[in-house]
Amino acid sequence: MKLIIGNKAYSSWSLRGWLACRQSGIAFEEVVVPLYDEDWDKRREGAEFAPSSGKVPILWDGEAVVWDSLAIIDYLADKVGRDLFWPADDAARAMARSMAAEMHSSFVALRRKHSMNIRQIYPARMPDDDVIVDLKRIMELWAQARARFGGEGDFLFGEFGAVDIMFAPVVTRIITYQLPVARFAVPYMDAVLRHPFMQDWIAGAQEEEWVIERFEQPVG
Repeated sequence: MKLIIGNKAYSSWSLRGWLACRQSGIAFEEVVVPLYDEDWDKRREGAEFAPSSGKVPILWDGEAVVWDSLAIIDYLADKVGRDLFWPADDAARAMARSMAAEMHSSFVALRRKHSMNIRQIYPARMPDDDVIVDLKRIMELWAQARARFGGEGDFLFGEFGAVDIMFAPVVTRIITYQLPVARFAVPYMDAVLRHPFMQDWIAGAQEEEWVIERFEQPVG
């Protein structure tokens, strides 16, 4: 398999696809493509990017090609067994799927106003009202998952899985911009950041030399 991703410092969707590949346990080639450099437009026209119209991440598995992080999660779950990604319990799995889908389609204000930048921690400031609404909903989802299905595990449904993969970039955004969260969320975020896969990604981001100025500005 070959996974094409963007800069580890900035590309939240790439992080999700990469975590999914690591979670699968299948060996894969990692190709990092610097976003928005002088060759970006030309590179996106290449055959490897054609199926996704130039978007990353994009996973090639022989002749099979999968783009979009949530699709990559499901493709890999089909290959290696769904229990590596989704809870075995029907009720827990139903909630996990709904949370992953909501993360995929929602929280536009948070994503637009607080872009991912793993290498920075900015001074705290009160977020805009629409971002607060997003954060409140995220806290509600995390609280429900932990209370109903977290058990004694460190993650939303006990063991690290698809939902944690989908919310991992949210955790990094909260840290980067010091956004307000409920007290119960802090141990969960710590568990995500301490996960070996996340540690590897963060180390890779720190080693990158690329800088995209528009993503290096604090909010406000």
